[in-house]
Amino acid sequence: MYRFCLSGCALGLLCLLTACSQTPSAPPDTRAADEKAIRDGEAAWLADWASKDPAKLASHYADDAVLLVPDMPLVKGRSAIEDALKTMTADKNLAMHFAPSDVQVAKAGDMAYTQGTYTLTVTDSKTKRAVTEKGKYLTVYKKQPIGWWRAVEDMNNADAPAAPVKPAAVKPAATHRKGRRGR
Repeated sequence: MYRFCLSGCALGLLCLLTACSQTPSAPPDTRAADEKAIRDGEAAWLADWASKDPAKLASHYADDAVLLVPDMPLVKGRSAIEDALKTMTADKNLAMHFAPSDVQVAKAGDMAYTQGTYTLTVTDSKTKRAVTEKGKYLTVYKKQPIGWWRAVEDMNNADAPAAPVKPAAVKPAATHRKGRRGR
């Protein structure tokens, strides 16, 4: 009986050691799919800029997101970001273009960032004329519980002060053969 009990304990210990030595299977690497989802999300975000709809633009942010842009206090929270965007989207000269040059996703698949360049045209508050700013941006994303990626930190930095938009080339007025030439 003693041998039977000893054999049973040895077998149980062997099973326990075998179970402990096996590493749990690692979660699948979804970085390529996540990078595509983020790039697609930024393309949709860019399209939403054309709509000038502050609610659509704010929907790309997490509820606790932070927006950091030059010449403006830190804006925290999706609703505060939407309010800040209302003023900006009311500008008749508003035009935004941006594109990521790099997208990095954490191996764990829960955090990511994009880095890229942007061009922004707005009305200068002093001159009331359209100006264009070129710069770079960094956006930190966090995967939400439902699997969507939302910006949690978003900041941009101009390469130089905004420059006036050059007017479209104007053709000189036609001259008449008879009489006076154009002024």
